[in-house]
Amino acid sequence: MRVLLDTAVFVFAVGAPHRLSKRAYSILKNPENIRELSSVSLTEIAIKASIGKLNLSTADVRQALEDMDIRILPFTADHAFRVFELGSYHRDPFGRQIIAQALHEQIPVATSDENFRRYEGVRVIW
Repeated sequence: MRVLLDTAVFVFAVGAPHRLSKRAYSILKNPENIRELSSVSLTEIAIKASIGKLNLSTADVRQALEDMDIRILPFTADHAFRVFELGSYHRDPFGRQIIAQALHEQIPVATSDENFRRYEGVRVIW
């Protein structure tokens, strides 16, 4: 199964795996799953790290991506145009972009964020 990881799920997997649900943890550990992280999440992590809200370095993130066999899903113009169609349930711009990607790609999102469930068509794994 192909699955898009929300930023928080990736961060939990790296530094606090005990915060993951059993289902999210099993998705990450199953080698048959194709785990993806949005390029938007990389930006969010970089910004939060640079302002001191997150203690992850570039090297940490690169190593975690390799260790967990996570591929990067680029954010495209098609994804951006999908944001125009979204309701305003979720105010976080990073979350909205991830939702748009999941809808466009027709893949589930591993997230603990309940706001994702408010969007018709978004399949949440948690």
